[in-house]
Amino acid sequence: MMQIHSRPVAFAQADAGHAGSGADFEVRCSACKAAHKRSELFPRRYICPDCGAYVRIPARDRILLLADEGSFAELDETLTSTDFLHFPEYQSKLEKAKQTTGEQCAAVSGVMQMQGNPCAVFAMDSRFVMASMGSAVGEKITRLFEYATENRLPVLGVLCSGGARMQEGIVSLMQMAKCSGAVRRHSDAGLLYIALLTDPTTGGMTASVAMEGDITLAEPKTLIGFAGRRVIEQTTGAELPEGFQTSEFLLDHGFVDQILPRESQRDTIALLLRQHQKEIVPDG
Repeated sequence: MMQIHSRPVAFAQADAGHAGSGADFEVRCSACKAAHKRSELFPRRYICPDCGAYVRIPARDRILLLADEGSFAELDETLTSTDFLHFPEYQSKLEKAKQTTGEQCAAVSGVMQMQGNPCAVFAMDSRFVMASMGSAVGEKITRLFEYATENRLPVLGVLCSGGARMQEGIVSLMQMAKCSGAVRRHSDAGLLYIALLTDPTTGGMTASVAMEGDITLAEPKTLIGFAGRRVIEQTTGAELPEGFQTSEFLLDHGFVDQILPRESQRDTIALLLRQHQKEIVPDG
C-alpha cells in the first residue's frame, strides 16, 4: 500500500477576490448546516470542522489546493456565459452567479504544476448555476484539451455538474459531443486524462467528459449518475438498490478506479502524473 504524506495547507490569499463577496466569504455545510468562513475551511480542504462532511469547494480554491504555489496560469479567463436565447430570467441568474463567484462561467481552466509535474487543469464551480454545462463551459473545456494536445500535456479535470444547461437549449447538449471530440483527439495523441469526480456529477457531464478519463477518481460519498432514481425506475420498471449512484457503488462495479480522500489527492495525482510523464520529442 502506497504511503501518503499530506502537506499542511496554508490559507491562500491569492485569487481570493474571485470569491465575489470578498476574500473571506462564508460557506454553509450541506450536511449539518453550520456556516464557516473560507479562512477556516481552506486549511482543512473544505472539510466541515463540526461534522466532518465534505463541503463543496469553489473551482479556484480547488486548483489552489492542488497546484504548486504560484504555478497556476489561467487560460481563456474572459470566456463568459451569455443569454443568447433570451430565456426567461436566465440573464438575471447569470448576473447573480457572476457576482457571487467572481467567475465568468462555471469552469476555471489553465496550466499548473503538481509537485513539479506540469499539466493542464479545469475545475467546475457548483456555485455557478450548479456547474451546469453551457456553451462557455463546453468551449473552455474543448480549448483546454486542444491546448494540452498541442503542448503534449496531461489533463486533470475536477468535475461536478447538475448536467446540461436547459436555458441554452440544444446548444448546451452539443457541448457533450464537442468536448468528447477534443478528449478523443487528446487520447489519440497518447496523452493522459485524469478525471476527479466530486459531488454531484450528473446529467450531460456524466454522459461525456466526466466518464472519459483514462483514470477515473472520485471523492467519498459522491453522487454520480445521469438521471435521478425516480426517472430511471419509472422508465425501466426496475427497483434500484440503495446507494446505486454513489462513488462507492460505482467503484464496486468498475466505473471508478479509486476513491480518493481530499487529504491524499495532491500526492496521489502528482504520482500518477509522474508515472505517466512523457518526454517531449521535438519535430524533425
